[in-house]
Amino acid sequence: MLTYNQKDFIAQAIDGVLMQETNFPVTLVIGEDYSTDGTREICMDYEKKFPDKIKLILNEKNLGLGANYVKTLSACGHKYVAICDGDDYWTDPLKLQKQVDFLENNPGFDIVFTNNENLYPSGKIDIRDTNKIPEVSSFVDIVHGNYVASVTVIFRNQPLPESMKEWIKGLPFGDWPTYLWILKDGGKVKFINEVTAVYRKDFGTSAKLRESRFKMGEINLYILRNLKADLHFQNRKKELRKSMVNYKKGLMASYNIENRHLSSFLIFADLFFKMSKKNLLKAYLYSLKRGFKNA
Repeated sequence: MLTYNQKDFIAQAIDGVLMQETNFPVTLVIGEDYSTDGTREICMDYEKKFPDKIKLILNEKNLGLGANYVKTLSACGHKYVAICDGDDYWTDPLKLQKQVDFLENNPGFDIVFTNNENLYPSGKIDIRDTNKIPEVSSFVDIVHGNYVASVTVIFRNQPLPESMKEWIKGLPFGDWPTYLWILKDGGKVKFINEVTAVYRKDFGTSAKLRESRFKMGEINLYILRNLKADLHFQNRKKELRKSMVNYKKGLMASYNIENRHLSSFLIFADLFFKMSKKNLLKAYLYSLKRGFKNA
């Protein structure tokens, strides 16, 4: 659990973990990133009340999301790891038991996630649309886009290599590259279509990233470039290259729509010999037209 300045939400997040009913031990590892709003004190109170269940990491300065993610994940020592950020919360007391039971009985699977509700700042709640999410997927699916909601996930604990830790530290999230690391050797992903958690949508860092059409694309492309250069992913270069082409195409369009035409054209030039010229030109001109309309 990562948290920073979430005093209005953190207790609900912690309670959702403490209510879990399991036949195995559960340790809640909280990475408290030097909050200044009272979040830190709430976490310390919980640790005092539940010292056998909570392991609190108190950062001596604000590290940022990526570095806090790497540090907190490295402190998780059990067989499986689940994620619940400090502004989200679990609603099903059997969430962990169901997921661990599946992984114990299905050694070919390394990740399990479920459906969730979305909670908006207005108070509106809806259930995530999962019509396009496959029940079973793998690296070749996840590499083209992350549809695994972190608040619902559990995965086999496979510590990140130092090579990945270094660049993940600078990211605003670390879950997607972690999933790709876990799946790189052929493991599968199971989706259970049951609501077990609530994701606060349009809060915090994720909301800020969505304010820009191209920022998330730049971050995802950065992740793919680093994975492609990593020796651990040598057997996945083909899928990584294909995904990079798709992300570049999307980024090219986003740049044009936001009238960053030089950046868009540079990607167009880069993609010219890597994909169908007809499809590339069509996408480029369409996004250029949308950009002029939005100007």
